[in-house]
Amino acid sequence: MGHQQTSDRKKDHIDLAFKSSIAKQDSRFYYEPLFDGHPSGDLSEISFVGKKMRAPIWISSMTGGTKEAAIINKNLARACGQFGLGMGLGSCRIILEDDEFLADFQLRKFVKDAPLYANLGIAQLEEIFDANKNALVKELINKTETDGLIIHVNPLQEWLQPEGDFFKKSPISTIKQALDLGVNIIVKEVGQGFGPDSLKELMKLPLSAIDFGAHGGTNFSMLEMHRTKEIRQEAYEKVSHWGHSAEEMVGFHNCLLEELEGQHCNADIIISGGVRDFMDGYYLTEKSYANSIYGQASAFLKYARGDYADLEEYTQLQIEGLKLAKTYLRLR
Repeated sequence: MGHQQTSDRKKDHIDLAFKSSIAKQDSRFYYEPLFDGHPSGDLSEISFVGKKMRAPIWISSMTGGTKEAAIINKNLARACGQFGLGMGLGSCRIILEDDEFLADFQLRKFVKDAPLYANLGIAQLEEIFDANKNALVKELINKTETDGLIIHVNPLQEWLQPEGDFFKKSPISTIKQALDLGVNIIVKEVGQGFGPDSLKELMKLPLSAIDFGAHGGTNFSMLEMHRTKEIRQEAYEKVSHWGHSAEEMVGFHNCLLEELEGQHCNADIIISGGVRDFMDGYYLTEKSYANSIYGQASAFLKYARGDYADLEEYTQLQIEGLKLAKTYLRLR
């Protein structure tokens, strides 16, 4: 490094010093800088829901059926294929019996060998089973070339949604019925998470994975509150705050693994809901006793709406940050 370059760098340090004061340290970790060089190479490969991933990150896409959604889904799928991440499609209800928007959901060519799952809500499955149209589920998986089905559990969202569906049966009974279809099943919440009793019942089932969908991330119940009339918002405002954080759910799950020793089915775990970056993801997966990865949605969505290069850079930075955290941070 030349003298002039060094001098310029030192001047930058002086100019930026006042802007770089850190008001708050991250108290979740010990920082241990002595024992490794800078991280190089790839993260260790992960086995998740029976497939290989190159980073422990799951991306849940939002929707389909609009021009913007098609761009978003394609960009997210490209990132999953390039970096070896997992992906869940947005709700596939729109293509169950009509293929007009099917192209928005046909992402296998972009995702490549990474795990990719279709997605239906409890209400749609109730309707399918009541109408004896069970074959629609396997048809959906075949035409989307997905590895299985995500079932999203969303009673509060449907209750608060002006045009929401009414659940006639308990979600657990519908989930059990879905397991008879002979396809891989992931069960997730959509912004409230699961309490310990619900989580316990899911852990007893032969699921491929449980996705927390915890309180703290995109809260679809709160989203629906903003779409309803004011008197209803006032009556149910506090309902949208029901639920459990991702960290709380990791604690539930760890305790239940010990309680249910020999009685549970070893479903993999997607820790999602309020996971904003690689620091949250590293912390929560390190705390978990299970084979776990972490899920993000809104952060990736922010960079998936336009040019793919922005999403590619963001994804690369998240992976590099995770490698840095694994190298120098230890949980307290």
